[in-house]
Amino acid sequence: MPALSAAALPAGWQSLRIPGHGIGLHAVTAGPEDGRLVVLLHGFPEFWYGWRHQIGPLAEAGLRIVVPDQRGYNLSDKPAQIAAYRLDALADDMLGLADALGTERFSVVGHDWGAVVAWHLASRDPGRIERAAILNGPHPASYLPFLSRHPKQAMKSYYVGLFQFPWLPELALSAGHFFVLKNTMVRSGRSGTFAAADWPHYRAAWRQPGALSAMLNWYRARARDFAGLRPRRVGVPVRIIWGERDAFLESGLVAESAALCDNAEIFRLKDATHWVQHDAPDEVNRLLREFLA
Repeated sequence: MPALSAAALPAGWQSLRIPGHGIGLHAVTAGPEDGRLVVLLHGFPEFWYGWRHQIGPLAEAGLRIVVPDQRGYNLSDKPAQIAAYRLDALADDMLGLADALGTERFSVVGHDWGAVVAWHLASRDPGRIERAAILNGPHPASYLPFLSRHPKQAMKSYYVGLFQFPWLPELALSAGHFFVLKNTMVRSGRSGTFAAADWPHYRAAWRQPGALSAMLNWYRARARDFAGLRPRRVGVPVRIIWGERDAFLESGLVAESAALCDNAEIFRLKDATHWVQHDAPDEVNRLLREFLA
């Protein structure tokens, strides 16, 4: 099955090619062109489709929604070098995207790795970011200090070390029609979080030439970014929405991340997992509309 085509998108959604920071990004857009720009950033191992439950409701609230495949994912460009996936480059992609759309200031919503990029943008580029909503993703300056003090988080993060090896992770994750990726998402989510109809789209994205290595390069670049990262306070308004049943991230990271903010609200969804926007779309959409519209 090919990647999700523009013809298969709901009415009012568009598939576009937008410049990032020296690369091309594929994105899905919706909502009025004169609405306030909100960029939704997916994490690993998703692509724009991970926000399918949010795009329509946020666009209906009058927001201009842009949901890129981040660099390395699905239909966006996939630089081969590990250094191309450092945080500054990932954040610069979003500034380039906003520039291409003629927008100086915009809001950002991020989940998982997308949340890490959102944190970095909010702390590094406060003149460009109006608001940041964070879904189950730690502030990058809080992660390693927390990891060193909390063995349980270290145990949950074991796979990050495995991803540092060359080619072996690609071989393991692609085996059996990406069985490990699918099984990990299913087992770490609530029953029914992902539907059978979703997997052809995910597999099509994972099969894109060079995608799996590029996705893993986000992790391989992590040590260069996180080690010795100096905390920057976040002055823009932040709303943290956290699924408490996260199989990968300890809930203590919420307070550690919020402590680096001047103005942070925390909303804990006790029955939601790491895949919080899939598990509780109505509640997440309400919290995002209140914050962004």
